[in-house]
Amino acid sequence: MGNKIAFITMVMAAGLAGTSALAESAEEPPMDLLASQARDQGFTCNHPKSARFDAKTSKPNEKVWVLQCEHDTFRMTVIPDLAAKIEKLDR
Repeated sequence: MGNKIAFITMVMAAGLAGTSALAESAEEPPMDLLASQARDQGFTCNHPKSARFDAKTSKPNEKVWVLQCEHDTFRMTVIPDLAAKIEKLDR
């Protein structure tokens, strides 16, 4: 529990810097971080199952991820210093 609180505190302290780090990296971030960002923006993703980087639709400074949660799948476009653009995908 203590590690989870420390992680949440670190993410909150980083603010949009975490978004920038995600947008600048083509490496797959922890799916829990993407799910947390989706929840912060009002989407339900309590049990993330996978996160896949979508190189075909990504652009410089706009990294696209497909986040699969327990009940829904989302396309997340992560742009530095902005909220992610999140679209719910049909299964």
